[in-house]
Amino acid sequence: MEFTAGGLLEIRITRADVGKRVSVRRVENGTSGSPAFTDTVGVLTSWDQGVLTITRKNGESVRIPESSLVAGKVVPPAPARRRGPAASFEELARAGARAWQPLESEPLGDWILRASGGFTRRANSVLPLGDPGMPLDEALARVTSWYAERGLPAYVQAATGAAGTQEVLCAELERRGWVNEVSAEVRIAALAPVADVDADVAPVRLTRAPDEEWLARYGRVEDPAAARKVLAAGDSVWFAQVPGRAIGRLAVDGRWAGFAAVEVDPAHRREGLATAVMAALARQALQEGASAAWLQVEADNAGALALYEPLGFAVHHAYHHYRAAP
Repeated sequence: MEFTAGGLLEIRITRADVGKRVSVRRVENGTSGSPAFTDTVGVLTSWDQGVLTITRKNGESVRIPESSLVAGKVVPPAPARRRGPAASFEELARAGARAWQPLESEPLGDWILRASGGFTRRANSVLPLGDPGMPLDEALARVTSWYAERGLPAYVQAATGAAGTQEVLCAELERRGWVNEVSAEVRIAALAPVADVDADVAPVRLTRAPDEEWLARYGRVEDPAAARKVLAAGDSVWFAQVPGRAIGRLAVDGRWAGFAAVEVDPAHRREGLATAVMAALARQALQEGASAAWLQVEADNAGALALYEPLGFAVHHAYHHYRAAP
């Protein structure tokens, strides 16, 4: 990271740059007592009382005393991905929302309040794609009240790490005591290579609705009726199953094929079953005209990453579910 011009370091950011992507360098005392420099890149989400807060791509917030700054500048958005399909954050967020539809929803300005009896955070959280049409504190009060009326905790799903994501909102939620309960990555890939994988290890059955065995393998289902409605909603949804061993779900939406719920019985892992499920679903999506793929995965899920990375899935952005403070 370069800040120098003829050896000169400059601080070229101000409080007016809150909301912009910046790169800063600060000085600290090293372990030997000599000065040490640390560089941070992310969105400047606040600058209050002599402290800057910068939110990194993964959602982590870094607090930096302005007295420690030695250089800083506004930088352009992260460079475009060099492989896989091009996609904006909003396009992916809306495709993801259509692929995992709630039982009930209500607009709040440009926000969407979603509830499904508690079945998954995605179907029971606010999707804040724009302005709620009122001050943030008032909007959050409406959110917590709306979910309380349904006997549910209030969640906001907010994203970081791409052009147009919501680092400032994440920082404002944290400032108000909302807790980032879980984070995940949204990964995208070209669809055809997934379909072309040689994974003929077992027959994969595709159906339009999940049966009891599929739901049992998926787990996390307290209300089967609600789960079926959420899982089956969408323009074109498919359920894959290798009986007794593996499952998966696919939602086709225009050019996008969204993969989810890829689960393998622990006794049959490392047999290529998850890859076989992904390939079968990808072939179905290609037949319906899709060309790009997306999925969501927690960053510390090593087993899932070992499956998805060889198939070409690369990180587009991260998203986080913030829960209201009790």
